[in-house]
Amino acid sequence: MLSLASRPILRGTTWTTDAPFRETETAINAAHAAGILGVEMEASALYAFAQAHQRKVVCFAHITNQMGSIEGDFEKGEAQGSLDALDVIRLATQALLGEKEV
Repeated sequence: MLSLASRPILRGTTWTTDAPFRETETAINAAHAAGILGVEMEASALYAFAQAHQRKVVCFAHITNQMGSIEGDFEKGEAQGSLDALDVIRLATQALLGEKEV
């Protein structure tokens, strides 16, 4: 876990699906047992695009809820999470370019 950002950053495997909210309890339990950190629905389309067009792409997944299982679970934070996401992108860009934190 990185700690330079305004929020914790976890690095690990996610489950990408183009069918949100169709995950079964069995599939969720299997993903949890496999150490999957989150479920998201954008990466599959981005990586399919990259493969079809022979492009490089990166996906930053800002996981903001627990599959809608907790009341008020879709709260994304200040500016709907945009500020946190931009902070993560800034840190990743600096790391890729070998720059020090600004």
